[in-house]
Amino acid sequence: MANSTATTIKPVLFVKNISREGPGIFEKVCIGKNQPYEIIDLTLLTSIPRINNYGAVVMLGGPASANDNSHVIRLAFQIVDEAIGLNLPFLGVCLGLQILVKATGGEVVKSVKKEIGFSDGDSGYYEVELTEEGKSDRLCDSVSEKFRVFHLHGETVILSPGTTLLGVGKECKNQFVRVGSYQYGIQGHIEITGEMLESWIVEDTMLRTANRPELLAGFEMIKDQMRLTGQQIFENFLHLAQQRVRDSNPR
Repeated sequence: MANSTATTIKPVLFVKNISREGPGIFEKVCIGKNQPYEIIDLTLLTSIPRINNYGAVVMLGGPASANDNSHVIRLAFQIVDEAIGLNLPFLGVCLGLQILVKATGGEVVKSVKKEIGFSDGDSGYYEVELTEEGKSDRLCDSVSEKFRVFHLHGETVILSPGTTLLGVGKECKNQFVRVGSYQYGIQGHIEITGEMLESWIVEDTMLRTANRPELLAGFEMIKDQMRLTGQQIFENFLHLAQQRVRDSNPR
């Protein structure tokens, strides 16, 4: 696990692009570490908060496309742009990854194959395999070189030259990336909990037609591994945010 430290950071800002997609495991980590945090829902806002009031930003998923010109997506891009401008630690999940990539010169395009659930039904569970860059990245400290994720997306990303690829998948290659020193994105859901999955099965249009018992069984099979992966990556993310504070305020 990431080393503990007395360094404190401002609250973590969790950004929801749709009400049902919350921080899940990430929130549990914050609670366990007494890390202050706030959650905002862009579907309920007319403008964004002052991003420099926060120590890190986490942008969650949603069914929209980063190519949309909706009010929510415009607000999301404003947040990403401000976080990058401030060099704040940023973690984008699913849609959050795609917005980060597009905001930094990449593209969001239709996937050759949609990735939905825990398995594609043919080649086993969806997995992310760390690249050599990923194995040495601070966000991946103590993370397995190959880990399982939950997928819910029909689009993927084309990276800009300045983006570092940290992890790859079988169908959609660009799964885990870093932009700059503190900005990251991951395509798969590593924050999902059982309660979240139950809600998504009912509310998400891509999951309503899926095999509910199969999805729940898949979750039961790998939930412990996914929980450990999500916890470790997010603990590392908080550690990076703390390190940034120390680097910015040397004694």
